[in-house]
Amino acid sequence: MAETGFGRRGALAAHFRKMAHNNAWANWRLLSACAQLSEAAFEAARTSFFPSLHATLNHNLMIDLYYIDALERGGLGRQVFARFRPLEIAQLLPAQAAADRRLIAFCDGASEDLLATTVDTDRGERGRIEERVDDLLAHLFQHQIHHRGQAHAMLAGTAVAPPQLDEYFLRYDSQQTRVELRRLDLAPPEEFL
Repeated sequence: MAETGFGRRGALAAHFRKMAHNNAWANWRLLSACAQLSEAAFEAARTSFFPSLHATLNHNLMIDLYYIDALERGGLGRQVFARFRPLEIAQLLPAQAAADRRLIAFCDGASEDLLATTVDTDRGERGRIEERVDDLLAHLFQHQIHHRGQAHAMLAGTAVAPPQLDEYFLRYDSQQTRVELRRLDLAPPEEFL
């Protein structure tokens, strides 16, 4: 494996590590904005795939928990869905942050070899399907981005301005990025910027 700014790991493992940290940062930005809404505004009917911010962001958390369990080989499978209870915004922010930290821990420890392995996913009536770890991670991040975008658009229809979510670890934005990442204790900013 090539030496990178992330220690001795390959480029794909380093990429997923950055994606996990960026995912947590974007979730924090979005949920912090949503936390300024009343519970009624958070649960209000809106136009999107799911009918509210509440439904969309709870769906994101539930799916994260399902895939993180699979990645960690936790064995819960579809029990994650049965156990999940939708959360109010005050509960959702810390619950999502906890899930994000689990995902960060997984990605921080991932090697190229681990990314090429498979994990079992319980697909209910479709059976148990082995998925490559790298594909599952790519799907999880894509899923988050997709529904965060929907929530961002719904938030634009409220009195709270939607936060900037298309940021990544670019030098251009590095001053603000460093401040926010330090505040969230997500990563030593020097590793990303």
